[in-house]
Amino acid sequence: MSVIVVSNHGPLILSSNFWESEYAAAGKLYVSVNAGTIRILVPQSNRELIAECRKAKYAILSRGPWPAAGLPEAVEILLEDGSDSPYSLHLSPTSFDQLPAEPPEGREWLLTIWTLKSGRAHKSVERICHWRRVASLPWLKPWE
Repeated sequence: MSVIVVSNHGPLILSSNFWESEYAAAGKLYVSVNAGTIRILVPQSNRELIAECRKAKYAILSRGPWPAAGLPEAVEILLEDGSDSPYSLHLSPTSFDQLPAEPPEGREWLLTIWTLKSGRAHKSVERICHWRRVASLPWLKPWE
């Protein structure tokens, strides 16, 4: 796979070659971390994900081992909407430009969802994102 390049202005994405990449063509998500923001880049073929994410009141990023996938480190993003079955993503480290570290105490991340609109990167969703270290994935528990 080719290298994905993301041009930033703090938490904003100015441009990216993601939407023309092999990742996007394969329907895969890509996550870029910058300026305290977890930015999920969504290929055109997965745009229905955006509607699911808009329902969320907030997000929870859980980081830990994923034994079923044979991964010592992975990420679960739970989009908490108050329902019995909130939308969740389970991602390997290869889906990230860098795995998000624990934020400084008392600080939360932001989670944003990006797509391509009129040929440009477009932020479709923004939610507060809580971070936690967990014993193993999937965790799928609400924020406490």
